[in-house]
Amino acid sequence: MVELAGIIILGILAQWVAWKFKIPAILPLILIGLLVGPVAAEFFSDDGSKWIEPVWNGEKGLFPGNGLFYFVSLAISIILFEGGLTLRQSEIANVGPVITKLITLGSAVTFVVSAVFAHYIFGLGWEISMLFSGLIIVTGPTVISPILRNIPLKKDVAAVLKWEGILIDPIGALVAVLVFEFISVGGGSGFTKTALLEFAKILLFGLTFGFAFAHALIFIVNRKLVPHYLMNVVSLSMVLFVFVLSDLFAHESGLLSVVVMGMVIANSKIHSFDELLYFKESLSVLLISILFILLAANMNMSQLQLIFNWNALLLFAAVVLVIRPLGVFLSTQGSTLKLNEKLFISWVGPRGIVAAGIASLFGTKLMKQGVEGAEYITPLVFMIVLGTVLLNATTARLFAKLVGVFLKESEAIVIIGASEAARVIAKYLVDNDRRVVLLDQNKDYIQEARNNGIEAVDIDIYNDSLDDKVELNDVGYLIAMTGSDVVNKYAITQLSELYGEHGSYRLASSNEVKDNKIENGDKVFTQFDDYYNLNESARDYPEIHELDVNSEKDFENKLAMLKGELKSIPLFVKVEGRLEVLPAFNVNNVKENSAIVYLGKKLEV
Repeated sequence: MVELAGIIILGILAQWVAWKFKIPAILPLILIGLLVGPVAAEFFSDDGSKWIEPVWNGEKGLFPGNGLFYFVSLAISIILFEGGLTLRQSEIANVGPVITKLITLGSAVTFVVSAVFAHYIFGLGWEISMLFSGLIIVTGPTVISPILRNIPLKKDVAAVLKWEGILIDPIGALVAVLVFEFISVGGGSGFTKTALLEFAKILLFGLTFGFAFAHALIFIVNRKLVPHYLMNVVSLSMVLFVFVLSDLFAHESGLLSVVVMGMVIANSKIHSFDELLYFKESLSVLLISILFILLAANMNMSQLQLIFNWNALLLFAAVVLVIRPLGVFLSTQGSTLKLNEKLFISWVGPRGIVAAGIASLFGTKLMKQGVEGAEYITPLVFMIVLGTVLLNATTARLFAKLVGVFLKESEAIVIIGASEAARVIAKYLVDNDRRVVLLDQNKDYIQEARNNGIEAVDIDIYNDSLDDKVELNDVGYLIAMTGSDVVNKYAITQLSELYGEHGSYRLASSNEVKDNKIENGDKVFTQFDDYYNLNESARDYPEIHELDVNSEKDFENKLAMLKGELKSIPLFVKVEGRLEVLPAFNVNNVKENSAIVYLGKKLEV
């Protein structure tokens, strides 16, 4: 009981540490597992026992017999199902040729070249070498996002790395599953006719069961055949049911089934999909926390000693310095990415949770089957995972500065709210070469913004996933323009540190405007107009105008004229091409050829 509670407590503690210090969770999880497992047994225990013993051994241990093996299998099935839920066809179609090539050509390069290096460096058989190469294809958003979150990057670079991590996770897992199943049915004796038939059987049942039960779950949810409060647990039970049933019909086909099931559901019209995905993400966090402490603790010093040599360092160097850059440069050939951007993408390629989890599962299975070289799978993949995460977590920021992709000034603007006034203002800013992103939950507003060529994201600003928007790392200004005073003030207090490095502004409330209670220290966007004034002006006069000013006195006179017009609302001051929010502007900075930028009715001067 103490061991089980300890694993859960340590796992959640590791997740908190990862969140607090903005590092991938896999790093503290595996380090804790190694500490309470093989390290404790070797250096701290008098009797050589581990502090946490995953497999029952005499009077100590959590899982008797094959219990750990079964738990890992079920946990991995849920994690892979959740990974499949993130793979949507529309995302693949729109992410651009670079990302598409990275998850296809780049994956193929990693698969082939890594197998060659593993074969010749460690002398592993081709089957085991290919399994190793399949496992290290994946990167994963859970390891990419924390590394990139605090590095101001050009949007295209951050987007490439983020979407590669999301899309390649289930693809890499699928490749690894297929290679493992081919090895497994061959019994390590070669690719015989029987092995080919068994492999075809696995493909048949894996694809069929995954597709069929995905549509069954969609039918159940959409027809409301189960109450809402049971929807998530019913979907969980069906995932486990499909995994076990598929394995009964074709041994080792369960993982393929759940990946396919997740992919089909992600690309279908199912009610409450976001809620289902959120539940699976929460469950995956708990399972991952338990799983990786168990897997790391289950390793022995003898396994770790297999990689305490120059061959392991040589293989790691090959993965980081040869294989990853080769895949990236081939995939980005002919793209608009610059050389320094390609170099940075080549450097940042940490392997993630799926790689480590499946490696432990497959390594254990193949060792039980007596496949030669199977004992290398788990420690080698763990070495690649820990090494790449440590390397990128400690050097990505410095490397970004060295190659010149680190943005010295975060000039992009996030506008909370996508109302008509926000869209008109955003369009003006975009036309003046400023990157603007609108955030709103109103899907009609979001679509209208996109139709006008403005970046817009459908998201709730109270959602923690906003922290994972690494493609917003170049944002330095925040303007809260919703119709809710509560939301606007929340944005200023909670999101300023994230997106308002150079300035955060909100709309004044109706009461503040009416009672003239705005103080100089308030971070308001306009001092004399609220949400309704702005949007009424934008509705009647959806245009932005510039009024030239040449001196302080000229500025003050024309500003007074604008304030006297009912539907002409001053917003910015343009000085030498640079825009400043009007309330934050110092009148002493007015120079010749400056301009007041205003929304609404054009002023006749």
